[in-house]
Amino acid sequence: QVQLVESGGGLVQPGGSLRLSCAASGSIFSIDRMGWYRQVPGKEREVVASVTSGGSANYADSLKGRFTISRDNAKKTVYLQMNSLKPEDTAVYYCMTYINTRSYWGRGIQVTVSS
Repeated sequence: QVQLVESGGGLVQPGGSLRLSCAASGSIFSIDRMGWYRQVPGKEREVVASVTSGGSANYADSLKGRFTISRDNAKKTVYLQMNSLKPEDTAVYYCMTYINTRSYWGRGIQVTVSS
């Protein structure tokens, strides 16, 4: 069984930074693309960023320059560095990875940007 555990969320003031982590564990033979999504109440879940096993990253256009995704293949972990946070970044952030050719989702972690 595969599990994804997210950490690093919380409350931060506008302009601040947070680093999210998502660690995969369990019966893992291969990990392909890893990514982050976010969702606010009443809206659809949207992609934030993703990174391939080779390290090629893609971002939502609106987040380029503020968010950086990275991964540590040895630790089976994907990170999301979020800088210059804005109140509109407030959401539940979800980790998603392709493991053993199927997708898995984390439970989500709250990020709140407020003064």
